[in-house]
Amino acid sequence: MKKLCDYGEVLTVKDVQNILGIGRNAVYQMLKNGTLKSKRIGTKYIIPKKSIQTYLNSCF
Repeated sequence: MKKLCDYGEVLTVKDVQNILGIGRNAVYQMLKNGTLKSKRIGTKYIIPKKSIQTYLNSCF
């Protein structure tokens, strides 16, 4: 199992799925409602690692 620190500074939807242990639709919902900050380039989302860290810190 990879740790968050094992990933680069920019994550994909698949990376977020693996980190949070959730499905693809749940990740897209989080992107859509602004829970996770991201940029969309064409059809792909890029998610800064900082966005995941902020989300995880807000859960506790």
